[in-house]
Amino acid sequence: MMYHTVIINFPGGIISPGNLYNILVAATKARMQNVRFGLRQQLLLDTTIYNIAIFTDELDKLGTDYEVDSNHFPNIISSYPAEEIFIRKTWLTEGVYKDILDEIDFKPSIKVNICDSDQSFTPMLTGNINWIASSQSEHYWHLIIRFPKTNVIYEWNQLCYTNHIAQVTKVLEDIIKSNPLDYIDNELANGGELFDLLDMENIILKPAENTVSLSAFNLPYYEGLNRYNNKYWLGIYRRDELFNIAFLKKLCQLCLDTKLGQLCCTSWKSIIVKGIDEKDKKLWNALLEEFEINMRHAANELNFQVEDNCNEGLALKNFLVKQLSMDDTRTFGICFGIKTRKKSEVFSSILIQKRHIINFLGIRLFPVYDILCAKDFNPNARTGEIFSRSNPRFLLPEQIRRSIFKFYKYRLNATKTDNQKHGFKPEEAAKKNVVFLHQCNTCLTVYNEYIGEVENNIAPGTTFDDLPEDYCCPLCEGEKGNFIKIDQSVLQLL
Repeated sequence: MMYHTVIINFPGGIISPGNLYNILVAATKARMQNVRFGLRQQLLLDTTIYNIAIFTDELDKLGTDYEVDSNHFPNIISSYPAEEIFIRKTWLTEGVYKDILDEIDFKPSIKVNICDSDQSFTPMLTGNINWIASSQSEHYWHLIIRFPKTNVIYEWNQLCYTNHIAQVTKVLEDIIKSNPLDYIDNELANGGELFDLLDMENIILKPAENTVSLSAFNLPYYEGLNRYNNKYWLGIYRRDELFNIAFLKKLCQLCLDTKLGQLCCTSWKSIIVKGIDEKDKKLWNALLEEFEINMRHAANELNFQVEDNCNEGLALKNFLVKQLSMDDTRTFGICFGIKTRKKSEVFSSILIQKRHIINFLGIRLFPVYDILCAKDFNPNARTGEIFSRSNPRFLLPEQIRRSIFKFYKYRLNATKTDNQKHGFKPEEAAKKNVVFLHQCNTCLTVYNEYIGEVENNIAPGTTFDDLPEDYCCPLCEGEKGNFIKIDQSVLQLL
């Protein structure tokens, strides 16, 4: 039976529960039972050839924009889903994100990313026009161009004011589309020439004193019902990427009933609900229990990215996760990507890329996999080098394990180099006072006695022993007894 895929964009990953509920009602009329969320924070709905007209007619009545079996207008993605829960002490607030998204009153035909620099939850450079908030100048943004269908990167030497992001985005898109031979699928694309064509009049700019500093990758545990700032956030991940429509409809209704005006979808194909009140926590737990939504998947499963609508990639992911678990392999700090299509893009420190030894006149035989490592293993950088070529599927787990060892060797050498730059000698380091932290065994959250937890009314300097016996982990709510004492140097927290 033939299927069509309908794509609905949620700019910035921000979803109105009322709008989503209406879309899901329309999907129910077209006899759909499940939906997916995509890498670019959009909704993907698969429907049969017999029901596509029913569904699109309903969407037209709702005034909802959509595409069928195409992606001419890729979604604008943002780091907003992580704001406040994973990103703190930043000038880039909810209001700033929404002001920018409101001002982009057109549908870009090239990829646009809008991200905070102090995070690695949302990919910063998977767009063609990548806006990255300055960490030094409030309301100013770095701009990095990645020319369409290439890995050519160009960082602009100017910072752009928040209110002009929409204007500059539109002009740059128009220039790129008007000169496709120069800027699309051209490995010789010249960023300097592109910006020479940009009319700077009426745009507030200032010179960028420094280039963008890409955050080291550190994926937060993004599922479960977790406490923050005297409220809760709920993250939901599905192993098969399928979200039951009946469940989502009840989730939307619960958002509306508890006066939550939005939910978010992430670049990890998951959803996040922020701002849940303590008094409503039991209602959310009841919803999860009603639909038997499993939580607390292993971290080595959550840090994989697979192409959208790719059952082959999902099967390979599940195979590799099983092998990593059987070998008890540590994967903290690593993001794996699986790529089976030539022009697709995933966010990865280590990329598993499929190809065929024989690929001639549409005949593809003998599939093998190449393993590539990103520059400095930072998934926000481009994939830098080939680690291993032409691996049959059964050899992949061992080769992946070896690439992981290379990552930890790189981290160890980087730490040693950093110590040398700061004049530390091994014998000096041994003489320094050892600093201990307390780490949750379940989600790896750290309690630092020096910092305390001001947001939970725990003053700086409060020792772990002095915490109340009913203290629990602010992320996963694990009991106090679930924490272990650990040397700060082991965690590489400088």
